[in-house]
Amino acid sequence: MTTGNESDAAEVVLGPAQYGKAEVRLLHVDRAEPEHVITDLNVSITLAGDLAGTYLTGDNAEVLTTDAQKNTVYALARKFGVTPVEEFGLRLGRHFAAVPAVDRAQVRIEQYGWRRIEAGGAPHPHSFERLAGTRVASVLVREGGGAEVVAGVEDLVLLKSSGSEFQGFLTDPYTTLEPTQDRILATAVRGHWRYANTGQAWDAAFAGARAALAEAFAATYSRSLQQTLYAMGEAVLAAVPGVCEARFSLPNKHHFLVDLAPFGLDNPGEVFYAADRPYGLIEGTVCRAGAAPGDQGHRW
Repeated sequence: MTTGNESDAAEVVLGPAQYGKAEVRLLHVDRAEPEHVITDLNVSITLAGDLAGTYLTGDNAEVLTTDAQKNTVYALARKFGVTPVEEFGLRLGRHFAAVPAVDRAQVRIEQYGWRRIEAGGAPHPHSFERLAGTRVASVLVREGGGAEVVAGVEDLVLLKSSGSEFQGFLTDPYTTLEPTQDRILATAVRGHWRYANTGQAWDAAFAGARAALAEAFAATYSRSLQQTLYAMGEAVLAAVPGVCEARFSLPNKHHFLVDLAPFGLDNPGEVFYAADRPYGLIEGTVCRAGAAPGDQGHRW
């Protein structure tokens, strides 16, 4: 006789699953020249495939330990270097996709920017200061060699003190926001772009896309952050022919004019309160018409 509990258990199956090593920190120092070059990375790996054994019965015969994944990052960094980061990600992804029972390997790399400190009127050969904004690369490699590369930038804070308005919006009984013809527009950009293939000049493509989105933010007279997002995506696609899709997540970092009238002072757009939260969150995707869809298993 089958009990209710046994019947329920028979209907339980393993859904999508993956495992890996998250946030492997790596600093690579190129000492080939007197002026050292540093590359500061945070690497995360996720592997997916036939994982039923380890999840259902604890059979680990097909599991590549996450410790081995970490060690692979360091070993391949020593053997081949780590730049450009998209190429490093492809190398790692192809290595892990060849592991038995793995049919999909994703490698996500964050690269933290540094520049040389000025000392004595010249760049110091081996001292650096951290830059704002993080370069990212995400690589998905499937069993058999098919690969997809996404690059981008995160936490790139942009602000314009004029050239932005917000008016003509829908109102309802709960609307209190007043229209404005001139406001501060600021955001912390989380932007990613997908390449049509893996045959790119990675560093040049990244530099071109990053410069294009920042210039579009500056040069576009903004009637909404949504409009600015589209202009940024359009600029990335125009600047880098190898990009077929760009996605942005733009928090609206609100700045409110402070009322100084109680203190007998005017405030002609000079003193603002920088609000932390809540904030508007504007997201969108800009694609080339007719572009092939991306890999649905690629999380970016």
